[in-house]
Order: sequence, then C-alpha cells, then structure tokens
Amino acid sequence: MRRLLTLAVAAAASLLGLAPVANAAPEHHCDSTGTAFTYVVLYPPGAPRFVAEAELRHDCGSLVEYYPEIGVAVATSASPDFADRLGPNRAYSGRKDVPVSALESVAPADDLGGQQWDMDLIKAKQANKVDEGSHRVLVGVLDSGVDATHPEFAKAIDPADSAGCVTGKADPSPGAWAPTTIPHGTHVAGTIAAADDGNGVTGIAPNVRLASVKVVSDDGFIFPESAVCGFMWAGRHHFTVTNNSYFVDPGFYFCRNQPGDAAAYEAVRRAVAFSTGRGVLNVAAAGNEAMDIANPTKDTVRTHPVDRTCATLPAGLPDVVSVTAVGYAGTKSGYSDWGKVDVTAPGGDRAQVPPTGAGPACPLSTLPGGGYGSMCGTSMASPHAVGVVALLASTHPWASPAQLRALLRAEATPVPCPAVATCTGPPADNSYYGHGLVNALAAVTR
Repeated sequence: MRRLLTLAVAAAASLLGLAPVANAAPEHHCDSTGTAFTYVVLYPPGAPRFVAEAELRHDCGSLVEYYPEIGVAVATSASPDFADRLGPNRAYSGRKDVPVSALESVAPADDLGGQQWDMDLIKAKQANKVDEGSHRVLVGVLDSGVDATHPEFAKAIDPADSAGCVTGKADPSPGAWAPTTIPHGTHVAGTIAAADDGNGVTGIAPNVRLASVKVVSDDGFIFPESAVCGFMWAGRHHFTVTNNSYFVDPGFYFCRNQPGDAAAYEAVRRAVAFSTGRGVLNVAAAGNEAMDIANPTKDTVRTHPVDRTCATLPAGLPDVVSVTAVGYAGTKSGYSDWGKVDVTAPGGDRAQVPPTGAGPACPLSTLPGGGYGSMCGTSMASPHAVGVVALLASTHPWASPAQLRALLRAEATPVPCPAVATCTGPPADNSYYGHGLVNALAAVTR
C-alpha cells in the first residue's frame, strides 16, 4: 500500500508540473535547527491535497491548511532553504522577511451621535431614517477581531460565520476571532453596524450582520496566509461584503516579477478572486503613506525595487474597491494615499479640526470592553464605504459584486480636485477621490 501511495504521488506531481516527489517522507536530511516560519505555497488550482502534503514533507515542511479551489497551501518549516527547494516564485513567508493608529479614548455618554460628524458628511443619519439595512446582509470584518460582548453588537455579531485566520487555517472557536491586544477591528465594526439604540454611537447599517474574521496577529501583522484564509472563509460562507483596513505584511508593495513577492501576490490574488466569484465584494483601505499608489517608486516599509508591476495587497488588486480618506472639511487627509481609487470616505485628519461639540478630528466608534474612542486613517474610511455597500446590498438584494461596486461609484458625490499637480481627473473620477464621497442616503433612496 505504501508503494502505491508513493507512486501515485510521484505521478500526480509530474502531471501537475511540480518538483519530483520520490516518496512521502524526506529522502534527505532536514535542518530543523532554524526558526519555524509559515509560508504560502502555490499549486495548480484543483491539485489534490495529498500531492501538496507529500511534496511539503519531502522538502522539510508540514501542511497547515490547503485550499484546493485556488491551489494555495499554508505550510510551516524550520528548514532555512525550504522556499528555495520549492522555488522562490512558489513559496513565500512574510514573517521571515519582517526587517496601529493612534487612539484617543472618549468617556462613555448616553448618546455620542452629535459627535459623529463623519456620519453627517456621508448622510448616514438621514439614511438611517429610511432604511437601516437588512439582517440577511452579512459583512465580514477582516481585522484584529471584534468584541462581541460590546453592547453595540448585541444583535450584530454572527458567531457561526466568524473565525480566526491568523495561522492560515480557519478556527471558528470564539477565542480565535475575539480581539486580544488590538482594538482596531472593534472600531471598524462600530462604524459599519453599531446599534441605533440611543446610546454611544450608531453605525451606517445597524441592522446588518457582522462576522469577525481575525487576520491580524497580536503583534499587529497580517501575513499572506492570514489574508488568504480570510478571503477563502468569506467566499465559502457567502459574505456580502468584506472590510479590509490593512495591507499585507511585511512590506507595503508586493511585486509580481520578484522572487517570493510573486508567490504571495498570486496567492492573495487567487483568494480574492475566489471570494468575488462566490458573490463577495471586497473593500480595502488605500493606505496611509501619502503616496501615489498608481505609480509606486519606493516601499516605505521594506527595501526592495518597486515599479508599476507592484501593488499593495489587497487594495491594489483589480477585484477590490479601494478607498481614500477625507477629514472634517471634506478634503483629502494629509496621510492618505491616492492614485487608482474607487471612492473616498471620512477617515479624519488632525489638521481638519471640527468646531467645538462636533466631535474629535478622528471618527468616533466602538472599542473593546464597551468603550468608545477615535482613530484616524484610511482604515476608518474603508468601513464607511462598506457600510454604504451594505445598504446598497439591502436595497438591491440581487446585485452582484460588480453591480454593487458600480452602484457605489455611481451614487457617490463627486469631489473636484484641489489646485495641486498630484490630483488629476474630473470631479466624478479623479486620483484623490475616485468617483466621489460615498453617499448613504443615495444608497437607500435611489
């Protein structure tokens, strides 16, 4: 029986164009004295799990999870030459290449709605009077975890569709998707769907359901395997829309023509495409580097050559809605990236200070432990766009991801360029604001 298995694995590997596999166990010495890292490894979509498992064992690795629909394996290995054995364009470890927003807490109050200038800016409070979203709409928050015990989420969090994805393998146990050290995901979730209960803050679509998908490690990293797991979970569970207020580590850009980068780029691209094919619209923050992401010239996080073949993940992928940030005045936040973007939304800007009583310069939302606080960033802009998409999905229940994206763009309020050379294009499609400022009221009335 062992001989038959060995032959079958070798034959399958040969047919799939993979490295030869002599037998299911390593035929050479494996150096296990190094640090163990997690990798994403590419296979032809549809390749059987046993082929991946056998090849990884042969090359001194072990399989954590395999996604046959897209041909991406998550593996661990302590062997320093593991990626070289497989080929640099097939395997990549973000952790191996490693060389949140500032938070202001706000004292709890009966109602903080008067300080939510961001909701006024996109007409969310007016929209709430017309339609607060449908409970059949499921929004995935791919982030650091959402505090399901927060009073604002008493009816919103769907435990059955939540999972931890930090290891690259989905873990549906509640502890795996709860926040631990980082409040970011809970803040994002409140913007989308905090309850309209007269206390604290109110989200854009308070009646939709939320799924917490934890992709951010406790030390703040989002590696390719975590993102792949998150998008695959979203697709398999038929989410309506996901929010992705992060870029995949360890750098800001991944380049399709560079060893290592190419594997990570393709793994995440495949996972995003899979989820889109399952009816999910993925929305992401453009980034806080104050750069033109359509014409990258440097990576501000890690050192490597960068050109137009490089993109930030996931915001730079063609299936993903990219969102820039504006402050209280409705103009681009100083930190916000720009370039090839879809829409803009409130992310806050400490240089655009609201008048007394209108709230802090950074949008208010929920924090773990039942609290509230403000954060700035395109991380905060993206969930505003997601909330509007959730309303659009509620009022257009049969819309596809492409149709929801088109509606989001079409119903945005055009914002003209300021008199600066870096902003190019007409009010309804320019490099700073894309098709304009998202409009919640239009989502429920047009």
